[in-house]
Formats: sequence, C-alpha cells, structure tokens
Amino acid sequence: MSTSSSAFRLICVLHSVIALTSGALMMFYMKEMYAFTHGIETAAKLLGSTPHDQLLIRTSDSFSGLLLFAIGFLLFMVSFVKDREFQSFFAKGCTILHVFLALWRFWFERRVEDLAWDCLRETIGDILMGFSWIFFLVYSWREKYD
Repeated sequence: MSTSSSAFRLICVLHSVIALTSGALMMFYMKEMYAFTHGIETAAKLLGSTPHDQLLIRTSDSFSGLLLFAIGFLLFMVSFVKDREFQSFFAKGCTILHVFLALWRFWFERRVEDLAWDCLRETIGDILMGFSWIFFLVYSWREKYD
C-alpha cells in the first residue's frame, strides 16, 4: 500500500470517528451536549420553551445525528478504496464541502445571537478539517510528481 493511500485511510478514519461520535451524541445526548458546548443558559434557549418546540427540536437533532452517523459510516467504507483518482476526487469534494460549511457558519450562524460566540470556534474547526484533505492532496501530488 502506498503512503498516500495510507494517509487517505487515516484521514477518512479520523473524520469517520469524529462524525460517528458526534452523530451518536446528537441522537442520544443532545441536551448534555448543548449544556457542555454552549452553557446551561444558552442550552435552555436552544432546547425550546414549549413542549411542542422541544419535541420538534429533539426530533430534528436526532435526524441530524442519524445523518452524521451515516456520513461517518460512509467515510469508514470509503477509507478502503484504493483507486488514486477516486481518492483525489473525494478529497477535493470534502475540501469544498468544508469550505462551504465554514462560509455558512460565518455568514449565517453568526447572526444567531445565542450561537455567535461558538461560531468562530466551529468555523475554525471546519477549516482545520478541510486542511486535512488539502494536506492529503498536496502529499499525494508530491508523491505523484517526484
């Protein structure tokens, strides 16, 4: 197995573990995660004020967590692909996805008053996740053209 293939597998598994963990926490422990990441006061606001709102928010969080869990599982499966062209294509797509996610957070999420303080931290996280794919692309290009 080439070193760029090993790097691809490592990055995919890392992203997979992050997505699987985040998805599981979103599905089953969202109340605790809101309190841990945003503080107790903000968590109370984000969880809704009426029982109907709380049910809608919990349902939405559960489906979002399930989607994130499915993405983590997909990333784990993709980590075993050995085709270099696919790896490069996938890494470029993931980079673009993380850039758009960071732009979304910067332009829209920061306008939500209760989430404004966390927006910078989450945007930096998205940028770092995107840089891991850029690292792979540069590493594979270096290996290809040396």
